[in-house]
Amino acid sequence: MKDTQTRVIVISPDSILTPEVLRNTIIKKYKVTVKETCFGVYIEGTDDKLKDIVDDVRELDKNGIFSKSRGFPIGDVRVCRSTRKGGPRPGFHQLDAEYKLLPRIRAGLDAMDRGEEIPQVSDKGKIDIKILSKIIEET
Repeated sequence: MKDTQTRVIVISPDSILTPEVLRNTIIKKYKVTVKETCFGVYIEGTDDKLKDIVDDVRELDKNGIFSKSRGFPIGDVRVCRSTRKGGPRPGFHQLDAEYKLLPRIRAGLDAMDRGEEIPQVSDKGKIDIKILSKIIEET
């Protein structure tokens, strides 16, 4: 297919949606390749069609659905688990780290929608650089 793109649609871990519901919603309305994953789905199609899909599924959970481009098409042997010899796929650790942050992003987006101040993330557990420098100098 000409100008085919692949996107990852990720569902926030605090969403009531499941990857299966997301996949079925897309399959019923669009003729695109869809692969369910533990984070959401991969979809493949033209840019215009993918934009329409992302816009549609975001209506299911406005601030709990996120999307980004994927560097490999669905089934690409370079990243397919069936052809790799162990270990996580390239990009898995990045996606996993982003996935864990999605509830915080949702909280900020929800606050913006309500016209409230965006909640600040706590720096608890982090040490101020001046204190760290002083500790280093003293030791």
